[in-house]
Amino acid sequence: MSHSIATQTTRATAPWWTGAVSGLLAAVAGVAAGSGVATLLGVPTPIESVGNRVIDLVPRPLKEFAIEQFGTNDKPVLIGGVAVTLLVAAAVAGWLGLRRPRLALGITAVLGLVALVTAVLDRTSTANVVVTAIPSAVTLVVSVFLLMRFLSALELAPKVGDETPAGFDRRAFLQVVLAASAVMAIGGGVTRFLGSSAGRESRASVKLPKAAVPASAVPAGAQVELKGISPYVTPNKDFYRIDTALRVPQVDASTFNLRIHGMVDKELNLSFEDLLKERLVERRITLTCVSNEVGGPYVGNAAWLGIPVAELLARAGVKDGADAVKTTSADDMTIGTPLEALTDTDRGALIAVGMNGEPLPLEHGFPVRMVVPGLYGYVSATKWLVDIEVTKFSDFKAYWSTRGYSEEAPIKLSSRIDVPKAFQALPRDNVRIGGVAWAQTVGIERVEVKIDDGEWQDVELADQDGVDTWRQWSWTWEDATEGTHQVTVRATDADGTTQTSDRVPIAPDGSTGWHNVRFRVE
Repeated sequence: MSHSIATQTTRATAPWWTGAVSGLLAAVAGVAAGSGVATLLGVPTPIESVGNRVIDLVPRPLKEFAIEQFGTNDKPVLIGGVAVTLLVAAAVAGWLGLRRPRLALGITAVLGLVALVTAVLDRTSTANVVVTAIPSAVTLVVSVFLLMRFLSALELAPKVGDETPAGFDRRAFLQVVLAASAVMAIGGGVTRFLGSSAGRESRASVKLPKAAVPASAVPAGAQVELKGISPYVTPNKDFYRIDTALRVPQVDASTFNLRIHGMVDKELNLSFEDLLKERLVERRITLTCVSNEVGGPYVGNAAWLGIPVAELLARAGVKDGADAVKTTSADDMTIGTPLEALTDTDRGALIAVGMNGEPLPLEHGFPVRMVVPGLYGYVSATKWLVDIEVTKFSDFKAYWSTRGYSEEAPIKLSSRIDVPKAFQALPRDNVRIGGVAWAQTVGIERVEVKIDDGEWQDVELADQDGVDTWRQWSWTWEDATEGTHQVTVRATDADGTTQTSDRVPIAPDGSTGWHNVRFRVE
């Protein structure tokens, strides 16, 4: 009897959850190990490589939906989505392994191979393909190896020549759990504490020279005194960020090189120090993203310090027949810009090195980016800029022009209500409304508002700083009535063009329509 009981104990069946936990721990440990190796090598982690491939492959409407729903949190949401998908698949694989261990190992191997393939195809890595693939290869090997050990601990993997599982070995299972936990701790620690800091350290060492042509003082009346309205100059920490980089490129200014080539008489190669020795110009310029819906937040105004692009192109000597400039970032993002927008000295496009009196923040392009007044960012505002090629639109396709967006995209006349916010309650004796309007390269001449279906009313415009910056406005509703109301705004530029009421989506070249807000008067 005692022998029978002992045998049954040895051949105890593993609880159902042990399979799922085994799959989860094996996958997480594999990703942690791969992420630690990626950190040491300065390349994207396996999760980031998968996310980068998702960004490149998802249809444009899905990208627009993600930005509309999650805004600047779209990247964490994407990373979270990839991670959750991996965890669910790993848990299911482990659970299936309770009965079919070979299937579990096969699923885990397939997940690792997906990460390996996406790493090989990851355009964002600045390292060669072999180095970029190493972290995903580590993830594959570690995940499969640990799952094999888990299944062996569960004694579900039959011994050679024996198709009968032996039973659940609790001690061996706990030993593998501890081993997987150690791998997770080491990989996670390396990722967190030894992450690439080349860009941060390089930026901290940069001291920008004074501008040869500084920006004029901000007009005293450019900022409307109204609580809730946007600051006239957007602080760097609040400036919107829309790009495809899951990992902000860490570019060392000491080794930076900007190449200007293509249809030019003379190729130029400029270091960061070379750029700082150029004639630096400071200009306040309002930027906006094509993803900005009517009334959206993806617009900001900053003082940019940089070198006029026209001067560098003139030095290189642009050849006849060129009509475009292809710019490339450190993470291999390509953007196409009309050549005339960069050679137009009146427009004043910049190769920017500074933002609001300090070196460019890493997330806004350190050490070098491009800023072009009057064009949406997807055709002009290349961050982490490393390459400028003078060419023809017929000879290349930029990243966004292959995804349903126009090759040329002038920013459209727009206005926005900042105050009141949607459904905000205002006291009847102090109904003040305000916001911003922009018409880059032209300037704002007039802004009007109307309450409900009433007549259009002229608002008070703040002092104009320049035609390339937004202009604030405010209006007081003197005879406000209690209840729920809707305020609508429209702008007119200096050429006499009034903002259209026609609502169009952001693709292919920017949204249009009047912004309106519902609010309450009490």
